Amino acid sequence: MTTTDVRPAAQELPDQLFIGGEWRSGSAGTVTDLNPATEEVLAEVQAASAADVDAAVAAARAQLDGEWGALPGVERAKILHRVADLLERDADELARLEALDVGKPVGQPAMLDVPNAIATFRHFAGWADKITGQTIPTAGYFGRPTHSYTVREPVGVIGAITPWNTPLMIAAWKVAPALAAGNTVVVKPAEDAPLSTLHLARLLQEAGLPDGVVNVVPGRGDVAGTALTTHPGVDKISFTGSPEVGRAIQIAAADAFKRVTLELGGKSPQIVLADADVDAAVNGTAMGLFFNQGEVCAAGTRVLVHRSHYDRVVSGLAAAAEAQVVGDPFDAATTMGALVNAEQRDRVLSYVEAGRAEGATVVAGGGRPDGAGFFVEPTIVTGDNGMRIAQEEIFGPVGTVIPFDDPAEAVRIANDTRYGLAATIWTRDVGAAHTLAAQVRAGAVWVNGWAAIDPALPWGGMKSSGIGRELGWSGIVANTEEKTVTVVL
Repeated sequence: MTTTDVRPAAQELPDQLFIGGEWRSGSAGTVTDLNPATEEVLAEVQAASAADVDAAVAAARAQLDGEWGALPGVERAKILHRVADLLERDADELARLEALDVGKPVGQPAMLDVPNAIATFRHFAGWADKITGQTIPTAGYFGRPTHSYTVREPVGVIGAITPWNTPLMIAAWKVAPALAAGNTVVVKPAEDAPLSTLHLARLLQEAGLPDGVVNVVPGRGDVAGTALTTHPGVDKISFTGSPEVGRAIQIAAADAFKRVTLELGGKSPQIVLADADVDAAVNGTAMGLFFNQGEVCAAGTRVLVHRSHYDRVVSGLAAAAEAQVVGDPFDAATTMGALVNAEQRDRVLSYVEAGRAEGATVVAGGGRPDGAGFFVEPTIVTGDNGMRIAQEEIFGPVGTVIPFDDPAEAVRIANDTRYGLAATIWTRDVGAAHTLAAQVRAGAVWVNGWAAIDPALPWGGMKSSGIGRELGWSGIVANTEEKTVTVVL
């Protein structure tokens, strides 16, 4: 398997810390950033130590009482709009960085990740001067009238820890609403894919964001990430990643009662009802399985199919898996790229083997292509919901197809997991769509389409999929504290 060498000159790649408006070396050595499609070194990225994180938090804290804290919402909005303009200008470069760093086909970030990041900054630019409180009438105070009102104030310094699967988009989801609400931010990008976030830092600076408002500290999770989550100067942690790390963050945050927003992945069902358009369901379900190599928190990896369509959907998904072109992210023919690293590739393959051991039938894929790169074949298995392969988040291109006999059974299977991030329902019956949407325990339910996300729509999960919401007005609420003021007249 060959790949196109589109790597820019080493000096072009962003590979330093960004603290207080300055690019600097880290004091914890470097982290080797590999190209997942070739296993070659992309960059040696500077790694932040606890001291570097402390400097970043200090820079962010100073801006709360400084230039940024005094800036009115209308001026914050102008900066956010300029950031969106610059993201649009550099869209091709950002898509290329995402493809290099994550291993995904370059057309996917060009189609989704980068446009969504642009739209997110524009959306929250619109909120920046509209964060209002309310006037609340009361019965008074010991016979005297009162005037009571609320205001929304910034939470303070936000520690944002982002994942490696869609690094730019998730960074935008965390940074844009935080800035709109007047907060300052320290971003810790994933060590496997920091490049597009570091490029975002360049654009924030170019847009005129005051130095220190946003700082980016790449590095190891157990060093930079731990330093950020435990830092007494950080008021909130916003994290996207696994439940295991999210649990550790919540425990660390509890010591100082830090606010948290945690998006912790999922094992999302795609429910194909008896009246569904089966061809559309197969095509949409395949997208939910194989987009971004299945490295998507909302990947629809449990395909629940009415028994009348079961054989047709299994064969259709098997054909869709076999039709995927796995290879060079920069080849226009490629539809699926490489997983982010060797550990993730081996983890995905181990789940396939665990499925076989538990009685699952592999009807497509199940292995890895020959040659360099962290590639895994798109895989379809059949089995039941009790298997590990159906219960645990795999974060790879592996789907389990499970039959059901009636909608009540579909809902029971859909809810029989510790996760609750998203679900998709395929049906022509609008009544059934609304009924099942109300019964499925998930933060987002899509009908006749997978991953219908938008910056205006709240995002987050139930159960082990996390705490809190991002995006939309919920993103503003998550980044503000509500204060009540009562004047006794």
